[in-house]
Amino acid sequence: MSTSLLEAPGRKPEKADNRVGGGLMDPRRMLTSLPDALRKLNPATMWRNPVMFIVQIGAAFTTVLAVLTPSLFAWAIVVWLWLTVVFANLAEAVAEGRGKAQAATLRAAKRDTTARRLASPDDHARWDTVGAPELKRGDHVIVEAGEIIPGDGDVVDGIASVDESAITGESAPVIRESGGDRSAVTGGTKVLSDRIIVKITQKPGESFVDRMIALVEGANRQKTPNEIALNILLAALTIIFLVATATMQPLAIYSKSANPGVPDSLALTSDGVTGIVLVSLIVCLIPTTIGALLSAIGIAGMDRLVQRNVLAMSGRAVEAAGDVSTLLLDKTGTITLGNRQAGEFVPIRGVTEEELAKAAQLSSLADETPEGRSIVIYAKQRYGLREREPGELAHAEWVPFTAQTRMSGVDLDGREIRKGAATAVMKWVRDHGGHPTDEVGDLVDGISAGGGTPLVVAEKGRVLGVVHLKDVVKEGVRERFDEMRRMGIRTVMITGDNPLTARAIAEEAGVDDFLAEATPEDKLALIRKEQEGGRLVAMTGDGTNDAPALAQSDVGVAMNTGTSAAKEAGNMVDLDSNPTKLIEIVEIGKQLLITRGALTTFSIANDVAKYFAIIPAMFAAVYPGLDALNIMRLASPQSAILAAVIFNALVIIALIPLALRGVRYRPSSASKLLSRNLYLYGLGGIVVPFVGIKLIDLLIQFLPGMS
Repeated sequence: MSTSLLEAPGRKPEKADNRVGGGLMDPRRMLTSLPDALRKLNPATMWRNPVMFIVQIGAAFTTVLAVLTPSLFAWAIVVWLWLTVVFANLAEAVAEGRGKAQAATLRAAKRDTTARRLASPDDHARWDTVGAPELKRGDHVIVEAGEIIPGDGDVVDGIASVDESAITGESAPVIRESGGDRSAVTGGTKVLSDRIIVKITQKPGESFVDRMIALVEGANRQKTPNEIALNILLAALTIIFLVATATMQPLAIYSKSANPGVPDSLALTSDGVTGIVLVSLIVCLIPTTIGALLSAIGIAGMDRLVQRNVLAMSGRAVEAAGDVSTLLLDKTGTITLGNRQAGEFVPIRGVTEEELAKAAQLSSLADETPEGRSIVIYAKQRYGLREREPGELAHAEWVPFTAQTRMSGVDLDGREIRKGAATAVMKWVRDHGGHPTDEVGDLVDGISAGGGTPLVVAEKGRVLGVVHLKDVVKEGVRERFDEMRRMGIRTVMITGDNPLTARAIAEEAGVDDFLAEATPEDKLALIRKEQEGGRLVAMTGDGTNDAPALAQSDVGVAMNTGTSAAKEAGNMVDLDSNPTKLIEIVEIGKQLLITRGALTTFSIANDVAKYFAIIPAMFAAVYPGLDALNIMRLASPQSAILAAVIFNALVIIALIPLALRGVRYRPSSASKLLSRNLYLYGLGGIVVPFVGIKLIDLLIQFLPGMS
């Protein structure tokens, strides 16, 4: 499952596998999550969410009051208060249920696997058979074609094709080999060919799949610092509203004594506000909406990463991604395609472009490198040159490229054509009696200064011109970096190229800065320098030499194809090993923060609107002046209170899809995002309750006891 740089959250279709079935509000998922929601009613679980714990206590208290003084109004309030608690738990249960569906797929990858453990790392002839759970860190195992890799580790000997579809969902096999940065293998994957020796790097029960299952199920999901801070704020608001509501009791008693002619009602008696109304008032005024959805938002954020084959080791990493202000991106494979391609034929004086193109194409017909193939294709597309038929080349003598000669070519029908590094080809021309002009050197220097790679083409005794190979920047990458800039994110390109080449690519791609001829120490120093200014830094890496920088980064994304050291150092692992995924990760993190902020704004605005529904309805009889605040013109205090309680419960269900899917993210500045939040979710949070409560009031006003 490779991901294009242009595919961002909200634009990319969901992956068509069995990890997540049905829509966000699939009735089957709701039904399967309902038992979990009911189990969460256990007070030992509920107390972790202070807002909803208060609602549960209020629901239990009103149940007792309804039993002692039964009425339709009382029992209606009881039912809807309990539904409010269940709906809140259902939001979290649905979010966790999506993770459990993904975990089921991952568990299918875990089998009762046996392993052939070597008696000694140096002796491949003696081994014993043990169960995979018995393997310890440092053990060496033999895995051959058709066998399951018993645990996470590094290939220390051999090379093999490995099927990782059980983990990544990608059907195409990958190559794993000893040495280099593609040595890491994952337990539960299958060797398709050859034979490898794997050194186990995991502890029993702590494999990659084990950790992934625990994370997607939510078992190891710790609350992030921002989430904890928001929980504290919600708890503080709840306490404030509790105190404010408690003061209404003596106010109500005084009001009734000062106006003895006003008849008692279900909402207001001579003894003050009735207990059921008091609890209803508390539940409607405290921030129940965001309190109910907060946990689901966090779980859904990690779920969105898993859907894109990214494993976050903690919720903190997801949240940190939303606050990242500097992105460090490798040039090759991330910003550029990674293969230099022919972009221009530059002939010397006296040679036509078509003549140069024919010679370059002929010398490249047997060149299977990406550069050689690009020369053949470019000559065909630009000049209409066809490839030669096999019969035409029957007598051709191909000259392969070697590190010693640094050139390749062909001898055909008395012609000798060579292409390669400038110094090597010009020496070959001199050795054959030719005299390269200064013009060739100027062309080579000009292409090199512009960030390109020059290949000189010559025919025995004379130079024909230069092929300009370009490191092609991916289509659309400049627009994506412009989006990053609008988000306030600084992009830095990291490359081993010389400064001239790096500058040319950086200007074409539109990055803010670049680090040329980068070493591991240079990367680490750059990250620390960025962090000194209070900025959060994200980067990708796959090699052992990237481990220090990944560990230092606030968001370190290790490639699944990389070494175990890199995966241990990072706080995220990209199962697709796609370096461009870092941009998506940042957008998912920002989407998480924006969703949380939007629903918090909506929830608090909701509470403001409910004041106008309940307070005027309760006290308008004793204070007629308050009737001016009864904007909705609700039928009675009873219908107003019940309508507000019903709306308070239903709005949670209505917002579950938004909490799970996330608010659509559009790259823009923080001030614009805040303005959009206030207009859309602040204003909407005030208007929606007015409409919703009024509609519910119209439906229930004719019920017995509502007048």
